[in-house]
Amino acid sequence: MTATQSPVTVHRFTMRFSSTPRGARLARRMCEHCLDAWGVPYDSDAHDAVTLVAAELCANAVRHGHVAGRDFRLCLTVTPATPATRTVRIEVTDTRGESVPRLPATATDDGEGGRGLLLVAALADRWGYEPRLDGPGKTVWAEYTVDTGATVARSGPSTPPS
Repeated sequence: MTATQSPVTVHRFTMRFSSTPRGARLARRMCEHCLDAWGVPYDSDAHDAVTLVAAELCANAVRHGHVAGRDFRLCLTVTPATPATRTVRIEVTDTRGESVPRLPATATDDGEGGRGLLLVAALADRWGYEPRLDGPGKTVWAEYTVDTGATVARSGPSTPPS
């Protein structure tokens, strides 16, 4: 007798957005919606953390990775890591390969930018960047592990009132 495995559900969203503040806001909103639809509900700690990381990476793509006439791409993937956890991977691809992300030396570094990456480093389990494979630029990514038992929303009753 052989054991059967249940199918693994992988959720994936990919879309290009204009390299503008409006494009970054729309990307963040799409991320929020996808996470909720995939079982990481609004108002949960995991939802808020992943959304903040995605917003920061998208804002960085607009601010530091912008090339006139070129979009950035957001890819959001949720895969089961273990029976009790899921891994959310955020990838933001822009067309400027020479402008690589770096953490500031200190949180009070007066240089332009980089402090948002401190948030990414603090919230994400892992993050990094790699050269873009399908054209010029780079992909900045971050991963966050979601405990499936801890994704209950923070506010409101867990069951409808009678």
